[in-house]
Amino acid sequence: MNTWSRFNITSIVLGFAFLYIPILLLVVYSFNASKLVTVWAGFSTQWYAAAFANEGLINAAWVTIRVAIVSASVATVLGTLAAIALVRYTRFPGRLLFSGMVFAPLVMPEVITGLSLLLLFVAVDLARGMVTVILAHITFSMCFVAVVVQSRLLSFDRSLEEAALDLGATPVRAFFQVTLPIILPAVFAGWVLAFTLSLDDLVIANFTSGPGATTLPMKIFSQVRLGVTPEINAVCTILIAIVTVGVLTASIVSKRQNFKES
Repeated sequence: MNTWSRFNITSIVLGFAFLYIPILLLVVYSFNASKLVTVWAGFSTQWYAAAFANEGLINAAWVTIRVAIVSASVATVLGTLAAIALVRYTRFPGRLLFSGMVFAPLVMPEVITGLSLLLLFVAVDLARGMVTVILAHITFSMCFVAVVVQSRLLSFDRSLEEAALDLGATPVRAFFQVTLPIILPAVFAGWVLAFTLSLDDLVIANFTSGPGATTLPMKIFSQVRLGVTPEINAVCTILIAIVTVGVLTASIVSKRQNFKES
């Protein structure tokens, strides 16, 4: 093994260690019996029970779940339609502008997105609450769904759809009975991705939320400013587990679809 290869491996190991060791420590100390987060006093699950008994955290969790489900579902529909428009209709007036507007949140800093949405809601006199958080999450997660579905549509065999049309099916019926079942794994993967992105969003929700719309990441952030507790570690561990399962599920579904096609 040459010096350059050793340098690359060392850099990768150090990079992953820098990213994931703090997360691993958070998970480990969520099972700490001590109230002091930096002092290990034995294994215990008492902080998970305390987290589930905390009414404020539970209410914030329910708000987060409702927002994530609704925003992910709407973003999936809009993202799928946007992907179909970009793949099937390569030339139409304003296509470049439409494409830029769809994918802009991918490269836009979350602070800019949150601030611009806040100014929009103030301009249209829309009271901040759960509705504004849902609209904001739809805006930034729709592009991720569009990317996933678009990559699947680019490899889609159009002859299957054309055969259905030749047999008398309408374009709408051909889409729902032929196209949609084939691209459904990609659509589901996009939904899971949008759900996980909404679940752990903090910055945009901070700008667009209002009374009664405090999400779990916002609740955690407000409590952390007063000091980290093992109870917060337990809640964060649960969030990490949910996000990890969601990402792995989307990845497995996508890989299985690619394996079947190959």
